[in-house]
Amino acid sequence: MGYRLVLSAPVWGFNDVFYRRAHLSVKRDFAEYVMENTLFKVAFPAEFHAQTAVEAAFRLHPQVVHRVDEVHNVTIHTTRGAVRCIDKTGPLTNPADRDHCLQYAVAVALLYGTLTAEHYEEAVAADPRIDELRRRMHVVENPQYSADYLDPERRSVTNAVQVHFADRTSTSKVEVEYPLGHRRRRLECFPALEKKLLAALGTRMPPLRAGRVFELCLDPQRFDAMAVPDFVELFSPAPSPFILPPMRGGVDFKPQGARAGAPALGYGGYEVGNEDDADEAPGIEYPGLGRGGAR
Repeated sequence: MGYRLVLSAPVWGFNDVFYRRAHLSVKRDFAEYVMENTLFKVAFPAEFHAQTAVEAAFRLHPQVVHRVDEVHNVTIHTTRGAVRCIDKTGPLTNPADRDHCLQYAVAVALLYGTLTAEHYEEAVAADPRIDELRRRMHVVENPQYSADYLDPERRSVTNAVQVHFADRTSTSKVEVEYPLGHRRRRLECFPALEKKLLAALGTRMPPLRAGRVFELCLDPQRFDAMAVPDFVELFSPAPSPFILPPMRGGVDFKPQGARAGAPALGYGGYEVGNEDDADEAPGIEYPGLGRGGAR
């Protein structure tokens, strides 16, 4: 079916139609480049040209949040791609519009020190400080950032943010070259991914069960040995006891650092213990999981 010679077929082949009978040429051999350079959104939802700008704004948040009324202007140095795609002024009519606005994402990051999907909804967008900050923002293309963005060996997505106050003082110019999720920052992703996974599991199952699924996902040997149907079974309303055996002792799951506040999740960043007295909780031996049940 189809053309046997899709590139070189006379008249209707790719070369004749698009290259005027010249031959298609590629700048690099076909290999794993695309897979190795995939950009992952890890910590917060924002259009990718804005990811490093938001991260820079997070760092500036403590210096700005208590001086919002004193802000004279905010300068965002960015790439040509960002200027074309997400440099927006004027009214933003819906969450998708706000998600693709560089100034909106930076304003939220400066004001709140975080950015979630809820920040694009009407309730947060009604905060008058956001549009006031947007009006005071200047987006400037940095030619070097644009060149590095197109450089196949770098593929950086650099942004820099600086806040200037009415008394003529300024914050430092915070520059972030590679976003979290870039090939050059892969290892930094794991704590954020683990935190994201645990939070997502917690919206669909009780803490005890979420913790056990989370632990399984962080154990490469057990995870790789588990059959796909058995893994899917973990997410059913009542998983088979052969797949997820009942636990003894009423032991619950807590991320490390939960007592002190925000969890600090890293490789294996969790502990098993009683919700009220984790230190005295009995030790739990997790049966091996896989087709055929516990062993």
